[in-house]
Amino acid sequence: MKVVVGKDTDEMGSLAADLVSVKLSEAIGKNGTARLVLSTGESQFAVIKQLIKKDIPWDKVVVFHLDEYAGMPNTHPASFRKYLKERVEDLVHPARMVYVSGEGDIKANIEALTREIREAPIDLALIGIGENAHIAFNDPPADFNTREAYIVVSLDEACKRQQVGEGWFAKIDDVPNSAISMTVHQIMMSNTIISCVPGKRKAVAVRDTLSEPSPTNMIPATKLKEHRDWHLFLDQESASLVKPYL
Repeated sequence: MKVVVGKDTDEMGSLAADLVSVKLSEAIGKNGTARLVLSTGESQFAVIKQLIKKDIPWDKVVVFHLDEYAGMPNTHPASFRKYLKERVEDLVHPARMVYVSGEGDIKANIEALTREIREAPIDLALIGIGENAHIAFNDPPADFNTREAYIVVSLDEACKRQQVGEGWFAKIDDVPNSAISMTVHQIMMSNTIISCVPGKRKAVAVRDTLSEPSPTNMIPATKLKEHRDWHLFLDQESASLVKPYL
């Protein structure tokens, strides 16, 4: 585990994007292509903003989507497919975007996603940490045992409140009850994991993640500490409660 604290959110995003660029370049140099998982949400604005400015041969990068609400069309303002299309695909034109769709036959969608993501190792995954310490939509108690790549999960109240607080929905009743999420197991199979976690609202989750001595599915992000190459990027606000643990 490596922890980097930026002086503000912009610096955090810039430092993380520098490392993402290095890791993608290494993968492309070794394999001729790179396989990247991108997460979404407000916390990823800073790193994605900096990442798309980097001199990365995006025509050699395959991008995988982390999660999506069940039943949500990609035209909805809160759709994570819409988020990635507008903020990544339309701007840098990767070789391929592999989206999670919550529409239609979800079982068939998951089967197709599983085939795609397990064709080869994932070189790098950008994985945020939620206010309830979830990773992807694996809310506590997260399933640490499944070996599936994607599963349907139920969203807890804390997760729903976060989505409202970030402005994606007007009220908690508008947030879908379930989503398709990459599993903790699949996330941990990535060669490198980079987590950008800015803001005061994430300070408790970051503290709990770093202070908990052993992985627990009640604090899902604690699992990341077992990864051989996990990099955690914070700003001053999200790091405000963790100085004793750094």
